[in-house]
Amino acid sequence: MLTRLRLERFKSWYDTGDIALAPITGLFGANSSGKTSLIQSLLLLKQTADSRDRASIFHFGDGRTYTDLGDFQSVIHGHYATSTMKLALDWERPKRKPIEIHDTDTDRRVVRSGSMGFEVASRQVESSSGMSLAVEEMSYRAGDAVFGMGRIARDERRSPDAKYDLFAAAAFPDGTEFEFKRRRGHPWKVFPPSKCYGFSDRVRASFQNAGFLSDLEFALEECMDSMYYVGPLRVPPQRRYVWVGEQPDHVGQEGERAVQAILAAEKRGDRIGRGRGRPKATLEEYTAHWLRELGLIHEFRVVPISEDRRVFEVRIRKSSNPKSAEVLITDVGFGVSQVLPVIVQCFYVPEGSTVIFEQPDIHLHPSVQAGLADVFIDAWKKRGVQIIVESHSEHLLNRLQRRIAEYSITEKSISQEDVGLFFCSADDGVSRLTPLELDTYGNIRNWPKDFFGDQFGEIAAMADASMARQGYTT
Repeated sequence: MLTRLRLERFKSWYDTGDIALAPITGLFGANSSGKTSLIQSLLLLKQTADSRDRASIFHFGDGRTYTDLGDFQSVIHGHYATSTMKLALDWERPKRKPIEIHDTDTDRRVVRSGSMGFEVASRQVESSSGMSLAVEEMSYRAGDAVFGMGRIARDERRSPDAKYDLFAAAAFPDGTEFEFKRRRGHPWKVFPPSKCYGFSDRVRASFQNAGFLSDLEFALEECMDSMYYVGPLRVPPQRRYVWVGEQPDHVGQEGERAVQAILAAEKRGDRIGRGRGRPKATLEEYTAHWLRELGLIHEFRVVPISEDRRVFEVRIRKSSNPKSAEVLITDVGFGVSQVLPVIVQCFYVPEGSTVIFEQPDIHLHPSVQAGLADVFIDAWKKRGVQIIVESHSEHLLNRLQRRIAEYSITEKSISQEDVGLFFCSADDGVSRLTPLELDTYGNIRNWPKDFFGDQFGEIAAMADASMARQGYTT
């Protein structure tokens, strides 16, 4: 689970400060206030980890990636080419999979911990071929131990081919400090990082006790692999769905593989627990359950319509009346197809994953927007799925507040410690983040001005207009 994010000089954010990410984290605020940029920073790290190009510091994106950020000049705050951009991320590994670091020369354990972090600082530097992006410093944290590499300060050229050196701030259990040991005959300067987070193979070749650095890289890549994203625009429903047995990792960033995910889960025999004393459900059954809970439909089925079972229809029954006819998903309200990928994603991805939703409330009735909060709470409590949601919905927020107030009273409730809410605002092109202070009853103690618009101002203006039309003066 992601636990902390910090950005410096990233797009509209000069410095976010430390953002404490909770099991359910909500980002609210006006348009162009910086909410999406927070999500884009995570997607930038994910698509960089996914990229096969190990020479590029960051994969800023194209039409096939999660986000297309252009280039460093487009991303750096204020578009100042000489500024340094910093990204920092902390996460917790599953309890059964803590990272264990050993001095590979002596096999002595340095640290064993499930708490990890990664930081990188990058900037454009001048070279013979012009300006190029380079890593100034990058480091990993495992427990209290830190391992990293940085550009050698006395290299005055500050060019991309400048050399780097390793550093460590770690100690063995007996208190003696850990030090990297260079192999004889190898130069003391090492080569630049691979991507923004990888140690060059020559680093491991030059030091006799640096083999564990691969474990740190793998831990970050594993963290990125367990992060999934669904964007604000989901694909329209289809009359026919083709599935030839593929096992998608997720529903797709536009929800285009939601039906295929349901079929894949059925083939694997996946089951979702409903709670003590209740039979486990298939993903299809659990999706139908939540569509009923949200008041959208009564029955939901994915049905094969070809002999080879490669073509399927999604059939819906809107009423509980057994005489009511089944219809295709294309013949019901648009909201069903828009919420379907959200539900499926929450209960299809592996347990302990992080799922990012961007405006999942688009095209949904206010009551359904509120119900999404219950879906997210259920995904966290039953499967340990962390939810990071960017939203404009006051109905979703109000439901989260209600479930906090109901803590320990109902099954659908959640603790205030499991919810992190943030309000983004912008002033003169600089974004600012306000953590919302929740009490144990779900009240927000520092409610920002015009959080969801000036509702009281609208009511007052309407009252003034009504009085004016009736001949009264104010």
